Amino acid sequence: MKWAGGKRQLLPVLRRFYPGQFNRYWEPFLGSAAVFFDLHARGLVGGGATLTDHNPDLIACYRAVRDFPDEIVRELTRLARDHERKGTDHYYEIRNNRFNKERALLRASANGGELDYSPALAAMFIYLNRTGYNGLFRLNSAGEFNVPAGRYSKPRICDEENLRRVSEALARTDVRLEMRPFETVLDAAREGDFLYFDPPYAPLSKTARFTSYTADGFDLDDQTRLRDVLVRLATRGCDVVMSNSTAPEIAGLYEKSKEVAASGLRCYRVPARRSINSNAERRGTVDEYVITNVGETIAGTSP
Repeated sequence: MKWAGGKRQLLPVLRRFYPGQFNRYWEPFLGSAAVFFDLHARGLVGGGATLTDHNPDLIACYRAVRDFPDEIVRELTRLARDHERKGTDHYYEIRNNRFNKERALLRASANGGELDYSPALAAMFIYLNRTGYNGLFRLNSAGEFNVPAGRYSKPRICDEENLRRVSEALARTDVRLEMRPFETVLDAAREGDFLYFDPPYAPLSKTARFTSYTADGFDLDDQTRLRDVLVRLATRGCDVVMSNSTAPEIAGLYEKSKEVAASGLRCYRVPARRSINSNAERRGTVDEYVITNVGETIAGTSP
C-alpha cells in the first residue's frame, strides 16, 4: 500500500531499534505494514504477530489479499488495462460509481462491524490507493472515500510479484489480522514482546491534518491515551517503539512527563522525508520522533 506516513523510507533508522530478540510482534496501526514486512523478510517474526488497525477497509483489504491473491491479480489486471485507456476518467468512474456504492452496501450490512471485502472490492481499493493523490485514504463526513486522482504518468497498479509475497506473509498460521482499537494490546501483550506504533501523526501545521484515516480522526485525546498505553507496556517489560511528529503537543506529552521517563522511554529526533504536501517544493526533510525503550543511543541522533 501507498499509505500516508508509510515507514518504508524510515526503515534504516527503525532497524536500529529492533530488539535483538523478542517473543510475539504487535503492530496496532498497521497502515502500509512496512515494519512487519521488513521483520518477516529478515526472519525475525519467529513468535508470530498480531497486526491490527481501527480502519475496517484496510484490514478487509489485507484479508482479501491474504485469501484471494489469484482473483485480485485478475481484477487488478483489468483495472490497469482500463486505466491505461481512460486515465483519470476511469479513476472517478471506479471511485464514484463502483467503489463507494459497493462499499456503502457492505457497510450497511456490517452495521458498524468488520467488513468482508470481495476480491473485486479489494482490487478497487488497491487501484484507488495506487492512482489516487499521494496514496491517501480519506473519508468525508458521509463516510465516502473522496481522495482526488493523482498525477501519475505510469502508475504501477498490478504488482503481482509483490502482492503474492504480501499474501504469503499474511497467510502464516501465526499471524493474526484484526480490526480493533490500539488500546487492546494491553489485554494480551506480555514482557518480552515487541510492539511498533505508527499512529496518525500530530500535524506540524494547521494545513497538515492527514488524520482522517477513519471517520473519527485522531486527536490530542487519542495521542494522550496512546502515550499512557506506551508507558504501561514499557513498565510491563515490553519492547516499545513509536514514530510520531515533533509537534509541540507530542513534545509536551513525552519530553515533560515523569511517567514517561520512569518507564524507560526516551525521545529521539531523526530526519525523515516529508512526502505529502500540495506543493512539491515543500516536500523535504523534517525531524520526526522515535520514542522507545529499546537501546540508549543512535549514531547521528540525540535523545
